[in-house]
Amino acid sequence: MCKRSSLFVVSFLCFASAASAGAIEYQVSVDTSGISGTPGSLDFQFNPGALVTQAASLQILNFSSDGSLAGSPAPTGDVSGALPAALTFDNGTVYNDYFEGFTFGTNLFFDVSLYGPALSSPDGTSTSGSTFAFSMFSDSAGTIPALTTDTVDGFAVTVDVNLAGTTTAASLSDQTAIEQVSSTPEPGSMAEMALAVGLWITFRLRQQRRQQAASF
Repeated sequence: MCKRSSLFVVSFLCFASAASAGAIEYQVSVDTSGISGTPGSLDFQFNPGALVTQAASLQILNFSSDGSLAGSPAPTGDVSGALPAALTFDNGTVYNDYFEGFTFGTNLFFDVSLYGPALSSPDGTSTSGSTFAFSMFSDSAGTIPALTTDTVDGFAVTVDVNLAGTTTAASLSDQTAIEQVSSTPEPGSMAEMALAVGLWITFRLRQQRRQQAASF
């Protein structure tokens, strides 16, 4: 009975540990006052690397701006949703992109939430990570990068999902700031962990008492 109880506790601990890895979240803010009034476009993409890539997902949340979305969005690959509501990306296909026309105002804000096995439980066998990239263009066709020093790809912000389950963010724009705001376990998961640890301690104490009693 004690052995089975111990196995139960160990299993529960493993489950709780896996569940405790919450999403990694970033806040992105852009000063677009320099191109305010310009009819342009926005582009979001989340793509796997060229080699073996573990599954990961990403959401764009809390999109807001005093600019205005224009026209119909053009999603490609594993993308669902439409701005200003949440966008959800998976890295299951080679190219996952969301493109939409946008008339710039003076500011732009959104959150980036990354989650999935590649972040919560890296497999140790994958050989490529994944990359999120955000771009702005001063034309509706998406050919003239705006507010970025990256004139090749036009990226203003990138977030790499590394093989170890960590992330690395970079800004290629003097007008764009990105800040990590969360990488901690969710409250419910923390409660599960505390309960599991309490159960393990209780069973261990009972086992020790039985062993001491049997020795007399």
